[in-house]
Amino acid sequence: MIIEHIKPWKKHIFIKGVAVFFLVFIIVIAPLCYIVFRRHKLEPAYDNTALNSVWKWECEQNSCQKKRISNNDSAALSLPACRLFCADSAALWPKPTGDFTMGSLLTKININSIDVISNASETPIFDLVTGAVKEFRADIQASIKGTVKSGGKSVLVSLNIANTSLNRLTLETIESYSLFITETNYSTIDVRITANNYFGARHGLQTLSQLIIFDDLRDELQIPTEVVITDKPAYPHRGLLLDTSRNYITVDAIKKTIKAMGASKLNTFHWHITDSQSFPYYSKSHPELSKLGAYSPSKIYSLTDVKDIVNYGKLRGVKVIPEFDAPAHVGEGWQDTEFVVCFNAQPWQSYCVEPPCGQFDPTQDKLYDLIEDIYGDMLEQFDPDIFHMGGDEVKFDCWKETPRIVAWMVNKGWNSTDPEKDYVKLWNYFQKNALERLYRKAGRKIPAIMWTSHLTQPEYLLESLPKENYIIQVWTLANDSQINNLLDNGYNIILSNYDGLYLDCGFAGWVQDGNNWCSPYIGWQKVYENKPERIAGHKVNQVLGAEAALWTEQADSASIDTKLWPRAAAMAEVLWSKPATGWEAAEERFLVHRDRLLDIGINTDTIEPEWCMQNEENCRIGSSFNIPSNDL
Repeated sequence: MIIEHIKPWKKHIFIKGVAVFFLVFIIVIAPLCYIVFRRHKLEPAYDNTALNSVWKWECEQNSCQKKRISNNDSAALSLPACRLFCADSAALWPKPTGDFTMGSLLTKININSIDVISNASETPIFDLVTGAVKEFRADIQASIKGTVKSGGKSVLVSLNIANTSLNRLTLETIESYSLFITETNYSTIDVRITANNYFGARHGLQTLSQLIIFDDLRDELQIPTEVVITDKPAYPHRGLLLDTSRNYITVDAIKKTIKAMGASKLNTFHWHITDSQSFPYYSKSHPELSKLGAYSPSKIYSLTDVKDIVNYGKLRGVKVIPEFDAPAHVGEGWQDTEFVVCFNAQPWQSYCVEPPCGQFDPTQDKLYDLIEDIYGDMLEQFDPDIFHMGGDEVKFDCWKETPRIVAWMVNKGWNSTDPEKDYVKLWNYFQKNALERLYRKAGRKIPAIMWTSHLTQPEYLLESLPKENYIIQVWTLANDSQINNLLDNGYNIILSNYDGLYLDCGFAGWVQDGNNWCSPYIGWQKVYENKPERIAGHKVNQVLGAEAALWTEQADSASIDTKLWPRAAAMAEVLWSKPATGWEAAEERFLVHRDRLLDIGINTDTIEPEWCMQNEENCRIGSSFNIPSNDL
């Protein structure tokens, strides 16, 4: 060997030199090589012969453009990977409202080595955290198309929750969170989520699930190695109304709706649970109501069903608010009482807005005892921080055609030359008694929500519905003058203006020819542009949020997914992010989120051909026409 011919003193120097060289190589040169390999945004380098497709995507002019993979293109990006780097805010939905930074590197992770630890052990939120982690894992699994390859780095997620005793979501709940992803060593990715409470931490996990992608070129999960996010919602009330009385909606379908809400960071499920058509709610105090009023014994929401739905929602950051609509919108279920008048009166157009008609008789003293019992049942089951009392579409002609009501009003002296004012007095009589019974059962002045109606008109508003007691939900047009009057008088409001947020509009009529009353169809773009600040102006701070609504005269369990989603998710970003830009800037991320909803089992409607998803630069209005190269 060469070393044997070296003189002893030189041999010693030579050996030391070799040792120094290897030491320098290990400490300096090897890491530099590692960094160089990672410059292609994927590590390590890949053999493109093992890729699943001949297509890759490159970020050009703010869009992911489809390209052929060349022979030596070992760092080709899959479409999900390209979207992370190319789309605004890594295609997150809703868009984060605070800091957002992300590095330029992705790394492969091991699906069997994703661990979540928290400081919630032996606390009131332990079960919630455990359930949220299970949901987080399920969302990641749902993103995998086919079989994921083994191996990859471990991921350690740490949840740091300041208030481990808060397990109830209210209008005052702080839903903010921060999320940090760092690469601690060659084998581990560290994720830290910090939040004031469980609900913020759950939002952080939801965001993290969107940052973990399935690379379908290589059949592996990947995650960015460096991320910083701080995030909080712009509005505290981000809701969805679902009517389950016109047509019965199964418990499973309701759960799917709530699942999609959690995935989109909506937080309030407004349950319009009864109406004149059916009474499917099982009242513990008055079970005869659902026995008489449900469509069938199998179409009743039992005590167990309600508990299941409330707990399912809480786990996903969604509170469930019941609505007991009165004094109108009552009928089925009340046949054995004397409390409902005009039930199924004909011609129905004279007594209500849709069949069957029915209104409470406010002159019956015992009515308020029964109402109080129902309030008590709902407050016990739902434990809401606010309560919806309904209160719209009262037809005065119904009361006017009921002799005993007219006689009672005459005895009160409510028979002036202005019948409308007299019947508003009757309505006020009902509302004040009902509110008193609600307060009695709640043991406090629980905030009550009422729909816009005769009572919210300027001449009746202040006397009928004091702002200290009521939140007003607006269902009329976005330019309704009532909105400005409510805001000018200091009311807090929730927006559900039908020209922007009624998702049942634009279908065929069912009590008339042509289309239904609120047509045309409201596309996701219009939902996105229905922004509270445009409606409320400088008094937007009095807007608690908004709700998209699906009334189910023409929907049931088989169709609600496509009618709600993904349009309701457009509203979700408006209420979370308060975007300054229009729908065009959000479209790419919106389409990605639509696919996420599909992955987790929501039968969401499609928005455009899949070709546009893969060639997005060619589907935008005003796109330049590019002649493909011959080598493509």
